[in-house]
Amino acid sequence: MLYSGRVIGATIFSNPFYLNGDHAMDEITFIVVDDHPLFREGVINSLSLEPDLVATGQAATGEDGLALIRNFQPQVAVIDINLPGMNGQQLTRQIVAEKLPTRVVLLTAYDDDEQQAYAIFAGAAAYCTKDILPDMLANIMRVVARGMFVVENQEMESDDVKIWLATHFEGDAHPLADKNEYYQPLSSREMEVLTHITHGLSNKEIAAALGISHQTVKNHISSILRKLGVEDRTQAALFALRHGWVHL
Repeated sequence: MLYSGRVIGATIFSNPFYLNGDHAMDEITFIVVDDHPLFREGVINSLSLEPDLVATGQAATGEDGLALIRNFQPQVAVIDINLPGMNGQQLTRQIVAEKLPTRVVLLTAYDDDEQQAYAIFAGAAAYCTKDILPDMLANIMRVVARGMFVVENQEMESDDVKIWLATHFEGDAHPLADKNEYYQPLSSREMEVLTHITHGLSNKEIAAALGISHQTVKNHISSILRKLGVEDRTQAALFALRHGWVHL
């Protein structure tokens, strides 16, 4: 039964016990944030078969997911990286920035070592591909709910994760591995521009689609290329596709 209230576009599941922010000692509350309804419902239904996992809501966008987390603070949020608007890594960084207690498990369609490092650095407690078995995902959620991390299928404490990140980025000359910032997320507007670039639109077409000036589009593209450490639009598009940020 669905709760009659809503948080923007998110769905809250009816259970006053959990809506008050309380949970039984051995039960883990979670939400799922994914823009594909069938996949989102499938994850919730599969995980809800586990007696200790309790779904408290779902959302289709990063913005709605953030509102849900702010209001109800589930113990775990299972979040798709490729979300419209605020993507999964941006959402993760915002959760960390606001010091919200929810632990993040990021899901992706791509098994990419580089993106896993960026995801963990952004604040995710675990990074999984979408073909993961439900019982494995459930076990990972139990691990991260205890305050641990799951990196490369290994359970780690925070100090171990810091060492892993330092080792991963050591000697990396890629601009994304700058000593001050390993990952610079794109703004929501930059993600819109990058999506249009990936779909083959010209600067003029992007300006018309977004209702902004041609020069503003050029400024956004320059920022995108700088943040991604690529040289041209084609490389930016390939980067977006490879990391699952944009689907054709």
